[in-house]
Amino acid sequence: MGYILDTSKSPSSIPHTVIRGRTYYFQMRVPKQHQHLYGQSIRARLSECEEEAAILATHLSYLLKQSWQSNTKVKVCIDQALRSVRPAKTTFAAIAEEYITTRRVDHKSSMVAIRALLTVAGDREVESYKRDDARALLAHLQSIGNKTATIRRRFNTINAILNFAYQELEIDGRNPFAKMTIAGEGLDAAKRGTFTEEELREGYNQSLSSQTGIPLLFPILGETGCRLAEIVGLRVGDVDLVNRVLHIRPNDKRRLKTAGSERSLPLTHMACLALSMALEYADDEWMFPRYIKDDGCYATHASNALAKWTKKRWNLTAHSLRHTFRDRLRAAEVPLEAIDQIGGWSSVSNIGSSYGKGYTVEHLRRYMEQVAII
Repeated sequence: MGYILDTSKSPSSIPHTVIRGRTYYFQMRVPKQHQHLYGQSIRARLSECEEEAAILATHLSYLLKQSWQSNTKVKVCIDQALRSVRPAKTTFAAIAEEYITTRRVDHKSSMVAIRALLTVAGDREVESYKRDDARALLAHLQSIGNKTATIRRRFNTINAILNFAYQELEIDGRNPFAKMTIAGEGLDAAKRGTFTEEELREGYNQSLSSQTGIPLLFPILGETGCRLAEIVGLRVGDVDLVNRVLHIRPNDKRRLKTAGSERSLPLTHMACLALSMALEYADDEWMFPRYIKDDGCYATHASNALAKWTKKRWNLTAHSLRHTFRDRLRAAEVPLEAIDQIGGWSSVSNIGSSYGKGYTVEHLRRYMEQVAII
């Protein structure tokens, strides 16, 4: 059996490759007896560098031929095979790009932190950054007027990228951006506003009357206390209107903030009503498909759109709904452990909260019905 390269698209001097634009792609036809595993042909992006593409194509074609000739039933993982010989990217900018793609974090907010570091310290090998670079970043962020909470978020992003780099590149040593002390942290925070019960009721009525996707998020968030991304990234199968339960769980488009964020919540009457209306805008898989793209869940876009709607009416953000919901539960004297479980908050003040199975959905329902807006 021969292994024939399909060169109908464009020529290449490297065996088993074609060129599209400036990029080399691996392309090989699969023998009939193995097509049930791979399909009729295998195609994979290699590199824009001819030398690197040649190394990758040679390695991949060797693995595939060895596998096919041995008649193994185990499929060669193309991505893993390429990763095993692809030259490691070791500069901060390159690692940051890989981190954003791999972890599917918000690109826009991550890039703000990345550009800030590149401005003060430049793009260098990740091992070369020192504590002085962290201090320079801190001074830069302070000089441009960032509040301490914003500075902490920027450092958290840089920390996460460097931790990712140290792990992937097997670098020993301490992350120089970790545990940075920010003078006066939290003292400059403005108290976030909350909605009154009258404003919530007014907002729910306007949302349900509008019968459009964005305003319908308002009562869903208001009656569940969920984070916006948790709702925008819902699959249709996460919504059980028959049993009035909402399942918050991770998926391939949207991660959850913490392990404790995965939970099942009882739905109040108003939340059920809003979700049933939202289903009219859903597709076969996603509740809010306009914010689901190939590379992830664009919750920030939904947040911006909803913020315009809420600020115009009450000068409050959508996240204020989450703070309001916690206040409503606290005012109803709901136990702290139950409040944390409902909202997916970390129970830093409750040592025993991680033990046992927690509250049942029906138990939580009794608490949520106490604060439901009817």
